[in-house]
Amino acid sequence: MFFNTTYYNEDFVDFSTQELGLAFSLLEKIQLGGVGSSRMIVEAIGNKLQVGSYRNQDINYSSLELRPKGIIVHLNQDHEQYSWVIPYYKLHIYNTDSFSIHSEGTFVRFRKDKHYLQNKKFIRKISDLKNSFMGITDYYQYF
Repeated sequence: MFFNTTYYNEDFVDFSTQELGLAFSLLEKIQLGGVGSSRMIVEAIGNKLQVGSYRNQDINYSSLELRPKGIIVHLNQDHEQYSWVIPYYKLHIYNTDSFSIHSEGTFVRFRKDKHYLQNKKFIRKISDLKNSFMGITDYYQYF
């Protein structure tokens, strides 16, 4: 589900808590080594995520946040912030010429540059948490 979170949005808080669980506690954040990525440059987004002010020629940034049952993709577009809630069972990660996150027929594709290299360990952490949440261990090869 996609929400405008520029200002406090109670619907977003309720939905994300219901779907993904409460945010990690301070101790859990320390044990995980952080639950947020640094920013990445968005190359393209799916039609369902585009808002009226979206323009492809602008540089848009995004960051990822871990939750116990999924992730939240935070997109910044024209001084507005949007958040996309994705449970692990709907999350698909593709790592080809670009890095992309897919769910429910839409996607966010990120540029593979220095920002991606800084977040490579974090992306591996997402994959590990998804696999442990889904009960899959030692099956997938890491990228």
